[in-house]
Amino acid sequence: MTAAHKTVRKNKIGITHSEKIFYFAVNLVLALFFGMILLPLINIVASSFSTADAVGKGKVLLWPVQPTLEGYKAVFTYKGIWRAYGNTIFYTVVGTTMDMAMTLMCAYPLARRNLPLKKPVVMLFMFTMLFSGGMIPSYILMKNLGLLNTVWCLLLPGLISVYNLIVCRTFMQNIPTDIEEAAKIDGCSDIRYFFSMVLPLSTTVMAVLSLYYAVGHWNEYFNPWLYLTNPNLYPLQMILRTILIQNSFDPESVTSEEDILGNKALQDLLKYSLIIVSSAPILMAYPWVKRFFMKGVMLGALKG
Repeated sequence: MTAAHKTVRKNKIGITHSEKIFYFAVNLVLALFFGMILLPLINIVASSFSTADAVGKGKVLLWPVQPTLEGYKAVFTYKGIWRAYGNTIFYTVVGTTMDMAMTLMCAYPLARRNLPLKKPVVMLFMFTMLFSGGMIPSYILMKNLGLLNTVWCLLLPGLISVYNLIVCRTFMQNIPTDIEEAAKIDGCSDIRYFFSMVLPLSTTVMAVLSLYYAVGHWNEYFNPWLYLTNPNLYPLQMILRTILIQNSFDPESVTSEEDILGNKALQDLLKYSLIIVSSAPILMAYPWVKRFFMKGVMLGALKG
């Protein structure tokens, strides 16, 4: 069969037989990877709604066994859990807002082609990605600044992620210069151009980077553990750790094998419940920015 006949046949059918095989193989591999990710998540959710005995004996697979809210009751009856939720929401909202404000303020001038000393400034930011003072100097700095046991010790360190800054700067560099030239002809200043043109055109990257910052603040554990000793300022992750430790047991104080198995099963149930409690809010926020992720994949796909 000649090449012309093959082309005609492909146009009539839509795709060739070899392409069908390729697409089937790709979809099969993607389905396997999706199953590898989804099945453990389903098992965690099912285990969190099952009894401690069913979890301890490994009876739970993809559906709750003897459904109960025992694990969630043990978590939410802890007196500091709601305050920790409020603290984490505060750190996430305020921290993400501050992070995005500083990132946009730094990314915009670095995206300008006529910025003096642009390369040295970029190299200065890049230097911080490779080298830092370390944990002890950072702690001493927080102490000398009087930031220990304050909300600022969780908001100010890491105020700008250099990686996110580079992503934002690259996005702004791709904004056509014709827009800026037209705005200047109409008498638009740099500040007005930033707020009226650059920010509305950057909603995609702003949504994606906001999610990155929010997830980082929501899951933050090390800095609170290092800088905070006041329980009233503890974020959610610290309280969940406390709950898990308080419900652990000392093997020397347990006399029978049944008590050991019962305590171990209760610990496993608490682990599953804590995973859901700490992950559910941030997972529910993802669908709101999903469309921006999809749009970001298509950026640059079409050229005028």
